[in-house]
Amino acid sequence: MFADIATIFVKAGNGGDGAVTFHREKYVASGGPDGGDGGKGGDVILEVDDNLSTLSDFRYKRKYFAENGQKGSGGRCYGKWAPNLTIKVPRGTVVYDNATNRLIVDMSDKDSFVLAKGGKGGFGNIHFATSTRQTPRFAKAGAPGEELEVRLELKLLADVGLIGFPNVGKSTLISVVSQAKPKIANYHFTTLTPVLGVVRMGEESSFVMADIPGLIEGAGEGIGLGHEFLRHVDRCRLLVHVIDASGSEGRDPIEDFEKINQELAVFDEELAKRPQIVAANKCDLTDDEHVAELKAYFDEKGIPFFAIMAPISEGTGELINFVAEQLAKLPPIKVYESEPEPEVDYSKKTDRDFSVRVEEGVYIVEAPWLIKVMETINPEEYDSLQYFERVLRMSGILAALQKAGIQEGDTVSIYDVEFDYVP
Repeated sequence: MFADIATIFVKAGNGGDGAVTFHREKYVASGGPDGGDGGKGGDVILEVDDNLSTLSDFRYKRKYFAENGQKGSGGRCYGKWAPNLTIKVPRGTVVYDNATNRLIVDMSDKDSFVLAKGGKGGFGNIHFATSTRQTPRFAKAGAPGEELEVRLELKLLADVGLIGFPNVGKSTLISVVSQAKPKIANYHFTTLTPVLGVVRMGEESSFVMADIPGLIEGAGEGIGLGHEFLRHVDRCRLLVHVIDASGSEGRDPIEDFEKINQELAVFDEELAKRPQIVAANKCDLTDDEHVAELKAYFDEKGIPFFAIMAPISEGTGELINFVAEQLAKLPPIKVYESEPEPEVDYSKKTDRDFSVRVEEGVYIVEAPWLIKVMETINPEEYDSLQYFERVLRMSGILAALQKAGIQEGDTVSIYDVEFDYVP
């Protein structure tokens, strides 16, 4: 089954906890702490698989969890890093943050992308040994891995899009100019999924053509199948608008042309401005005078016009040659730029969970949301440190430290950062 949109939840692995152990060896007194660090949690990685053409696999599995890192152990042994979790997607998949609708990445020109980072491993007690604290009996927990719900949308990578009302001959056209073998029949909505075909112009020259199904009046507002597949027109550099020159179904080809362009504009105004070529099919079912009237109408609008009879390949060669000439003048297939994460002023947020505990004189703060804050802090910049202090104060962490009895010069430990408390 063809599927071009899916929503999934991903969770990177947590870092492993650091170990609290002490060296034990015959004839070695007071061997000291030797607890190793925890291992890093596994990342969640998107990887392009060019053998995939739909998102149908995500209809049955919607939650993906990477493994956690292993705990540290004695003998200064670090915990094993967890393996990364790889999720394969077809090329052309666009990934959005489902909560904010932010575009995270377009998997068109990338082969892989780290979607969620695994948490760092916690420090073992070996890191907390000092001249005054020679037997630390505590370690740090591993940092949590990132988690988010994302929306995957497949937008086909095609140079040319065939658009037009049902039953005008789009499937027949793509079947005679490429190796595509779509189902062809004389009834509406024969084509229920987009069909891709490679049009070869020579040994080293080709382009990809897509038959976009389901476009009818109201498609831009979700009527029929059009709303489901209009997203696939979005990347096309050039549109070939197929019309039924004969009006064999009682419709006027010019009205059909205008209606389809209205639907493109409803969906995305930029689409309606995309370069178009008109292919008037079924010319054998009408007279030359009517074809000439159609050509005059489109000539006046400045739109290239080709009269064709797709089933017998009449006129299709001239059409495809002209398409190839136009593509050589147009920019490459559109690739979407990732949108930056919105800036969050954590100093104004007071609803963040955290915990404070005291282990042998060290005040350990655990707050998963602080990890992102700490990644932005530059300890060499005064303004950056002032912002960090503001975050700690407004979130209530400083108040909690004071309530726990912290004094000037005491050590505060937040994941892999330690500093002396200065009131």
